[in-house]
Amino acid sequence: MTTISTDPIADMLTRIRNAIAVQKNEVKLPHSSMKEQVARVLKSKNLIESVEVLPIKDSVYKDLKIVINQPDANARITEIQRISKPGRRLYARADKIPTVKNGRGFVLVSTSRGLMTGSEAKKLGIGGELICKVY
Repeated sequence: MTTISTDPIADMLTRIRNAIAVQKNEVKLPHSSMKEQVARVLKSKNLIESVEVLPIKDSVYKDLKIVINQPDANARITEIQRISKPGRRLYARADKIPTVKNGRGFVLVSTSRGLMTGSEAKKLGIGGELICKVY
């Protein structure tokens, strides 16, 4: 059985959301560079504990291990939701990047300079594809 998804980012966010709902502290999923970048931004914002790329034995594929929180600790992510989808991509100019929960959350934007938060993109004056919102 293969684990190929038509929207790998949405699959990753759903796995994180489901793990938080059942109080699991880590998630393991197929690796891609975009998923790794999203996880690293979440790590830099201190919303997850760690991100690790694991090679699969006797295979060219890799897994991505995301530790959401320490055991016996609450998750720091309250809400994580996909914005742009394969069927409907959403783009925004720098001045039109939305704020999340009056600035308490953030939106991830894929720009020509890489993946960054909406506030970083606004400071640089560049827009891009709205990936997800996190609170």
